[in-house]
Amino acid sequence: MQERLAVAYIMKGFPRLSEVFISNEVQLLESLGLRLHIFALQSLSEKKVHAQVNRIQARVSYLPEDPAAAEAPFGVWLRHNFFKLIDGHGMLLKRRTMAYLKTFFGAVQFSVKYRPQFWCLKKSFYKDFLRAGHIAARVLDAQSIGHLHGHFCHGSATITMWVSHLTGIPFSFTAHAKDIYLPELNPGDLLPKKIRQAKFVATCTDANRIHLQRLCPEARSIQTVYHGLSTAFFTPARPCSEAGTPTILSVGRFVKKKGFPILVEACRLLQERSYDFRCRIIGAADEDSESVKRLIVNYGLEHCVLLEGPVSQDALRQIYRECTIFALPCLVAGNGDRDGIPNVLVEAMATGKPVVATAVSGIPELINHGSDGVLVPPEDPRALAGALEVLLQDGALRLRLGREARAKICERFDSSKTTVQLRDLFESCLTDRARRAA
Repeated sequence: MQERLAVAYIMKGFPRLSEVFISNEVQLLESLGLRLHIFALQSLSEKKVHAQVNRIQARVSYLPEDPAAAEAPFGVWLRHNFFKLIDGHGMLLKRRTMAYLKTFFGAVQFSVKYRPQFWCLKKSFYKDFLRAGHIAARVLDAQSIGHLHGHFCHGSATITMWVSHLTGIPFSFTAHAKDIYLPELNPGDLLPKKIRQAKFVATCTDANRIHLQRLCPEARSIQTVYHGLSTAFFTPARPCSEAGTPTILSVGRFVKKKGFPILVEACRLLQERSYDFRCRIIGAADEDSESVKRLIVNYGLEHCVLLEGPVSQDALRQIYRECTIFALPCLVAGNGDRDGIPNVLVEAMATGKPVVATAVSGIPELINHGSDGVLVPPEDPRALAGALEVLLQDGALRLRLGREARAKICERFDSSKTTVQLRDLFESCLTDRARRAA
């Protein structure tokens, strides 16, 4: 019997603590019978790893790049990595001469067309061509890969597209949030080019789908596939009477789109109104870390607003269960960066917690205001404080919103349902590939 074809996932790094939804997706696709092979530019040495990573069966192939040169100027990077990555390019040039030359000259054209200044080529395309060639050679050697899929629609999707050109194997990609909206990540008409050539594009919100469809009306297929989560893993705590100081929880990297300074401002207003509470903000340090810390000190909130580093999913599940309210005041950053549907909102709702968020991007697809959560205008600390105040005062409302939130997630965002949709898209591509090869 002929071995089933596999899907090759192509990513910048794997596994990332901040991208648990990808690890979940891989593990669930495998449980649904899909064969996967993962290609990643770099291996990540994060101290915390989510438990489901250990259950993944897919082979993971890392590129042999020198991590010491990752942030180095192009010339230094090239000296460290050229001979590591050129392996396989000769075979491609011999076996697929025209495809190789066309892809190479396409990379050169991209470096000129999408250069940031007239006198400065965009050298990242040369890096990505070398990477694509290295991966393409391994894909052809494997002889069992029938489809390629990139995660995120900037660098990873460009590499995936070129691997497709070099091997003749169709590709698709998943577009998320920042990668869709920041022009510097996909300058000019680069993103529509990738969309037109892809067998399909998956994205995590309907708002993103509509945006991408407008960007490229001639796309073959753009599908909304919610990330979803395991509703068997994220479950409410056993019923018990609430006691002690109420806790407002927020989770995410300290980047501007999360709106953490707005949450600190809201906490200041709650303190002025003499509310007894504490606020925990959990996540990896980033561009907004110092400004959030300064706000806390300036407002004298050190005793009630606590900043904590990232934690594993197992630890986070228990933290959700212990909180009183979950709040995430997302906004659209000045450079256009925004969330789609933040996974932490879905996780908090799955554990039966009342959530307060903003009507930004795909969040209204998740939260029906007043029914299974509360939506407030972005960048409005008074509105946020008002919503938190109502929930702090009304335990019955918290219970009702939490109960409806859990029901919404079980109905529409259970990963056992959302991943089936993605599996079916891949199976269709693999079937088509096998039919053409027969």
